[in-house]
Amino acid sequence: MALSTYTTPSGYRLPSIHSAPPFFTPQPNAATQATFTKHWTRLILFYARHRRLFYLRVEDAETTGGDWDEILRNSRINRRIHPPHLSFLLGELVSQHLAVYEPPKQTRTVLLYWRLPEEWAEVLHDWAASTGQMNTILTFYEIAEPPVPSPLSGIPPTLLRAAINILIKQSRAQIIAISDGEGVRFLAGNTSR
Repeated sequence: MALSTYTTPSGYRLPSIHSAPPFFTPQPNAATQATFTKHWTRLILFYARHRRLFYLRVEDAETTGGDWDEILRNSRINRRIHPPHLSFLLGELVSQHLAVYEPPKQTRTVLLYWRLPEEWAEVLHDWAASTGQMNTILTFYEIAEPPVPSPLSGIPPTLLRAAINILIKQSRAQIIAISDGEGVRFLAGNTSR
């Protein structure tokens, strides 16, 4: 079978390397493995962004029909990534600061940074400004689950908190104690990034 691109049912266009059987297994040659790891890293992050997926688990390698099935398997060539190889790739994502283990102190699930926390901070502040939410106290839930879908819809609390902490350091947000926990107020603040 010649290497070719393929468009998945979700509309994601897989790169041609995804149709190479060796892509799904660890490679003994370090240079080949480094190249494949680079391609896997890009594929995972781009696909996560396409599907708005935040978490990848080692178990996803064995979950047929799951959110990640389109890239972790290639039924056209009868290949799939195995859990130990996916675990290695998760470790690589973490070592490159493109993911963090979530929850901490385990190595089977990562929170993917298809946008870095600094990028999420800008998205968050821009959203607050464009929706007239400046100087308004909002709960984390109101931000992550707004009545009108936004670029922040479904953002995990850990990632949202990281973005807010960046804005706090830039004097563009502050945490406010409210009756049912914490809220955040966005400020015009310092725009020099």
